[in-house]
Amino acid sequence: MTLSRKIGVSLIATGAILLGMYIVPTVYGSAMSHLAVARFRSSSKPNSLWDSARIHAYQRTLDVNFPAPEAVLRVPRLGIEVPVLEGTSDLTLNRGVGHIPGTARPGEPGNLAITGHRDGFFRPLKDASIGDVIEVQRQSQTDRYVVRKIKVVFPSDTSVLNPTTDSTLTLVTCYPFYYVGAAPQRYIIQASLLPATTSSGD
Repeated sequence: MTLSRKIGVSLIATGAILLGMYIVPTVYGSAMSHLAVARFRSSSKPNSLWDSARIHAYQRTLDVNFPAPEAVLRVPRLGIEVPVLEGTSDLTLNRGVGHIPGTARPGEPGNLAITGHRDGFFRPLKDASIGDVIEVQRQSQTDRYVVRKIKVVFPSDTSVLNPTTDSTLTLVTCYPFYYVGAAPQRYIIQASLLPATTSSGD
């Protein structure tokens, strides 16, 4: 075998090795990524609605330390159960839902506004109905709200965040739910606080 032929064979072999070193991890990583998404979606019915990119964004937050949640938000009929964190940064909304600064805090009178991603924790809200019960648990107290209004507004309409005299819960997410790209509207759910129920002793 001539020297030039040996060099050619050597270069081909080296190229094949390098290509294999790239393809194997890439294919393996892609397969494991899809497996992780499948496992996440199979863990609960609401998770099955999540966008795969949002699932990855959520998983990347699991190694990040967050302050303790202000509350836990639940919509029992829709299977939503999510921590309420302070703020509306991307990192915060990838991990949970966010209390909108400037609005009432959980347990305070007024308009408590919470936002979340339409392709993550708040996607099941697309099936919300008037009369649904929403729970906000804070420490040992659970406030129960009933949905009284569902509407779609443009981002410029911030009146939904205005203070209220009665105790109101406002949920905000982008709309349409399956819009590709930056969604042009906002989906709003407003709920009123139900009277606290007390149990009398024997």
